[in-house]
Amino acid sequence: MLNLSVCLTETAARWPKKDAFVLGDTRLSYAHIDAAANRIANVLRSLGIQPGDRVALTAPNIPDFPIVYFGILRAGAVVTPLNVLLKRREIAYHLRDSGARAYFCFEGTPELPMAQEGFAAFEEVAGCEYFVPMMGNLTAPTPFPGCETLSQRMAAQQPYFATTPTNNNDVAVLLYTSGTTGNAKGAELTHANIFMNALACAEMLQYSSDDVGLVTLPLFHSFGQTLQLVAGVFRGLTSILLPRFDPERVLSLLQKERVTVWAGVPTMYWALLNYPQAEKFDLKTIAGRLRVCISGGSSLPVKVLEDFEKRFHAPICEGYGLSECSPVVSFNQLHRARKPGSIGIPVWGVEMRLIGLGGEEIGVGDEGEIAIRGPNVMKGYHGKPKESAEAIRDGWLYTGDVARVDAEGYYYIVDRTKDIIIRGGFNVYPREIEELLMTHEAVSLVAVIGVPSEQHGEEVKAFVVKKPGATVSEEALIAWCKDNLAAYKYPRMVEFRDALPMTATGKILKKELRGVGTKPGKSRL
Repeated sequence: MLNLSVCLTETAARWPKKDAFVLGDTRLSYAHIDAAANRIANVLRSLGIQPGDRVALTAPNIPDFPIVYFGILRAGAVVTPLNVLLKRREIAYHLRDSGARAYFCFEGTPELPMAQEGFAAFEEVAGCEYFVPMMGNLTAPTPFPGCETLSQRMAAQQPYFATTPTNNNDVAVLLYTSGTTGNAKGAELTHANIFMNALACAEMLQYSSDDVGLVTLPLFHSFGQTLQLVAGVFRGLTSILLPRFDPERVLSLLQKERVTVWAGVPTMYWALLNYPQAEKFDLKTIAGRLRVCISGGSSLPVKVLEDFEKRFHAPICEGYGLSECSPVVSFNQLHRARKPGSIGIPVWGVEMRLIGLGGEEIGVGDEGEIAIRGPNVMKGYHGKPKESAEAIRDGWLYTGDVARVDAEGYYYIVDRTKDIIIRGGFNVYPREIEELLMTHEAVSLVAVIGVPSEQHGEEVKAFVVKKPGATVSEEALIAWCKDNLAAYKYPRMVEFRDALPMTATGKILKKELRGVGTKPGKSRL
């Protein structure tokens, strides 16, 4: 038997009074988090949620996230974390596709009304039976008819719960990752998948209970979830939560909380280096405490890596992963020589190999598709046996990423065969945006690509052919997309064309568009 929530149980028993999660002036001990997770498990049991049922969760980096996350696991149910930026249409799809029976959703802010979007989506999905709003003010009444708040439901429950037995191969987390077909797919990550990956990360990064981690990566994302939430709880770290990245707040917390471990995506490192008021902080003291930094999500420019390390004197471990792998696959590791520009070597227990177009294994120096085997590889895509069989062949997960390997076993990403844009560490799949744009009354044809961005790595750009006689501006089309897509997805640039380049069979030549679409353009935020 293995239930991922045991990580919290064991740590709470060992260090009950130790700060587990800190948000602003709120400091919650491991004993508090453990008891609260028990209440959540009792809430779910009172609602009739059974082992294996999916329970959706929308929350930023606040203490409610780990409490509900581990409570769901403890009840034997499956956590289905949702991106806080999703809109009603997107949320409804995830609830429907996952078959979620209950949905815990943070109220959000006036600028990002998560619960309003979430409740509207909930009402569209008949199979989702319970909506539980999570209020910032714990005494606030429910804003939604017929829905008790999280605080109201927890108050009636006991802080004790016997963890539901689950098997290693039972699904613990259903993590949605967008696909090239336009719709997101739920990667089924088992208790063993995440535990083994978290253990490998904790060992590789030499986590200890003396460490203080700053959590700016969103916990709903696989990177932050495994590398900081689960691995951090497993080793007894104190985690400083920051709901939204801001360089001023990051530097303030690095200094105030004596942070030793920080993980971010390349755009965060870029933002800190370019923050004009950084010198008002005690950078020397911050640098003296930072033990290690971690970067992932997309490639970290070598210049940014070198400049950051020169300023903060903390080594950056850069790696590679994907949601289907829980997510960590490889890293430039502390005990090995580091090679800037490389994604490093496989983490403990994971195998990587490169496969050529004919299915042959590729050797040193040549390029091939990355295939992965190990305890971190997902069980499959939820409800999609065909896609699962295409992705996992003979026990190997085929990633669609092209790389080369050197004589010392270090891998280097060369290209992506998947039509994917990585904006600020988030995967954006053009097909989803294209399908949405094609529903606009003025759009006849569209192609979406990624263009270089110094701030975000890549930016989303749409090439649009208007219908005859249609009159729509770039600004209006961007605003319409913004209303219908999560903030990291919608295009910031739209270029109107009379026609798009195509092959003889009618396939749009995105390669030609990238040739003309990579010049710096105006980014409309």
